[in-house]
Amino acid sequence: MAGEKDTPLKMEELKELSLAELQQKLHDWEDKLEALRFQLSSGQLPNTARVTLIRRDIARLRTVLREIELGLRKPKGAAV
Repeated sequence: MAGEKDTPLKMEELKELSLAELQQKLHDWEDKLEALRFQLSSGQLPNTARVTLIRRDIARLRTVLREIELGLRKPKGAAV
């Protein structure tokens, strides 16, 4: 987690991922959010804005996954 970029995920990047990759990325970001919240509660988080950025990235991931679930978007590698 340390050394990872703090730039938000881009929808163009998410559109290029497969369903499994999207689900794995969502799991990773949720774990990261949990760790940040723990640091925040213990007063060890110097950049509190990261929590908001991570929450927005999770929302983007969930949006793409929901669009796939509803059939509005095809995941990369899906059969036509």
